[in-house]
Order: sequence, then C-alpha cells, then structure tokens
Amino acid sequence: MNELFPGFERHHVEAGRGIVIPAVVGGRGAPLLLLHGHPQTHAIWHRVAPVLAEHFTVVAADLRGYGDASKPAGDADHGNYSKRALAADQLALMRHLGHARFDVLAHDRGARVAHRLAMDHPEAVRRLVLLDIAPTLSMYAQTTDAFARAYWHWFFLIQPAPLPERLIEADPAAYVCEVMGRRSAGLAPFDPRALAEYQRCLALPGAAHGLCEDYRASASIDLVHDQADRDAVRLLQPPLLALWGEHGVVHRCFKPLDEWRRVARQVEGEALPCGHYIAEEAPQALLAKVLPFLAQGEEG
Repeated sequence: MNELFPGFERHHVEAGRGIVIPAVVGGRGAPLLLLHGHPQTHAIWHRVAPVLAEHFTVVAADLRGYGDASKPAGDADHGNYSKRALAADQLALMRHLGHARFDVLAHDRGARVAHRLAMDHPEAVRRLVLLDIAPTLSMYAQTTDAFARAYWHWFFLIQPAPLPERLIEADPAAYVCEVMGRRSAGLAPFDPRALAEYQRCLALPGAAHGLCEDYRASASIDLVHDQADRDAVRLLQPPLLALWGEHGVVHRCFKPLDEWRRVARQVEGEALPCGHYIAEEAPQALLAKVLPFLAQGEEG
C-alpha cells in the first residue's frame, strides 16, 4: 500500500475498547482527516493525497469494519457500528496524533461518519467537505423506486445476519467489482493497485460483517441520533462544502444543497463532472474546489 502513498508513514492507533484504526500520515501544515466509503479503504485518496500533503498534514484512515481496521462483532442495536462510534474512533486517532482541531474531507460512508463527528464534536472540526451524499435521514425518508433500484446494496446489506455476509464472503472480489462497476463510470477510473486493495480487504475475516453492520446501524440507531438532532434543532457548526457527481444517483434523486441546509449552519457546494467516486474519477476538479475552501479562515 505504501506505493500508493509514497513518503507517507503508516500508523496503527488504539482508539479504545480494543479498536485499532490504521492510517497513513504525510505532509506538513494544518491537520486534514480523510475518510473513505464503501466498499473501499483509505486507498481512495491516492490521487489527491500528494497534492493535499503540500498544504496539510494529511491523515488518511480506515473506518472501523473496513480496510485493516478492527472488525468487532455487531451488537443487538448495532450501536458499535453507529456513526457515533465510528466518529469517536477517528477523534481518538487524531488526538493520538496530536491534533485537537482539524479539517475533514470525507466520501460516502466516511462522509456520514464525518457528519456525526462534526455534530457530536464541533470543537474538533474546523471545516468539513462531504462527497456525494445527502444526510442519511433525508435519503431514507425520500427513498423512491429509482433510488432503491440504484442503491440496492442499502437494502441488501441491512438484512439480518448472516445472509448478506455469506453471499459477500462467497466471492468478495466479485462483490467489489459489481458494486463499483455498476456506477456511471464502470471500473475504468480505478488504479488496479487500489482495486486489488479493496478486494484484499473485503476478503479479510470479519470484513463482510463489518460492512453490513455499518449499513444496519445507518438504518436503525443512526436514524435515532439524526432525528434527535432535528428535533432539538441542532445544526452542524463548521462551514460545510458539499460536492457530488453530476452523473451519480445523489444528483439524480435528491437536492443535496437543500438537504444540507436543513442540518448545517453554513453550506456551499455543487455538482462535479463525474460520478460517485469523485476522488478517483475527478481528482483535479475535486482539488480545485477543496483547496480554496479549506484555505478560508486558516488559523495561524
């Protein structure tokens, strides 16, 4: 994996309760946490990390249940895979590395973790960039036939264990290719080394279960947490940049800016000329938006 992140150092950090979070760290400057989505790992950032590292101390981490991170068994209410729990992992990682306050750039599932991290710990997050999602509560509430067909995995992965786990474990490499290859750009955007890494990690013991538990939590306990925020009129405090692919499902089925303005104090954003996997499909377009946004109001 170091070949995708030359010059970066690998860390394995104890985040509490036996959870170990791996990350690659490189660069200099203000700290920036990068979080990946499903069914991937921190390898998604390999095309943008070198440029980001010219401006920031970049920390690209794996989420609990993914990559080489710990993969505990799910509990009855899926709480140990809630976005609150996964956010606490990442906060512990950053604190261990000496970063009390930092920016976050996150995609897909990682963006849902980042949403919860900024909501639960507003003092820790300076600026927030979320890629190709609308808020979880909004997406479930507004599910249509078109969305359900396109995001079939949302409804497959939440089925009771062990059915989806068994099907994924039968051929994890094929699962990765099917899920990622069915998106608008197919498999063409992915570096073979990164694709091999996604496949390696999903074949690890417990990986299919961790992935499913992430989604089971999103369809249950995460909605409780999100609804509590809505009921209390709690808003995301850090400035938020929302970006999404104009060829993707989020663009087709939702109005991301409208939805983020319901839950955040300060929001800007737009669609980029790509599909779902923005950091791998359109790295230059992503950097052109992210760098100026994160440069605003930089602390000395």
